[in-house]
Amino acid sequence: MADKRINQIPEEDFADDDIIVEMTDEEGNTYYYVEEMVIPVGKDRFALLVEVHEHDEGCDCGCEEDDVIIAKIVTNADGEDEYIEPTDEEFEAVQAAYDKLLDEDE
Repeated sequence: MADKRINQIPEEDFADDDIIVEMTDEEGNTYYYVEEMVIPVGKDRFALLVEVHEHDEGCDCGCEEDDVIIAKIVTNADGEDEYIEPTDEEFEAVQAAYDKLLDEDE
């Protein structure tokens, strides 16, 4: 069964320029993420994606906090961005670049 949680969150919770990314897992479950930031690493781009889910007192999703993932952004043959899982090496490079960005902000 597809995850319909994005339909439960009011549209006014999203900015006009928010990029919503839809991902489907191996079992066919659909999840939605907001692209929080893009992290450049060399010639590649990686997105920090935060799951779209409203937690309230009646939340029974079983999670304690928002699901955050890193995805590599690639351009497909139609010129559209696609989000794919990075390799272990790419993930480590993105993590280092993100940590550097945080250090610069302090």
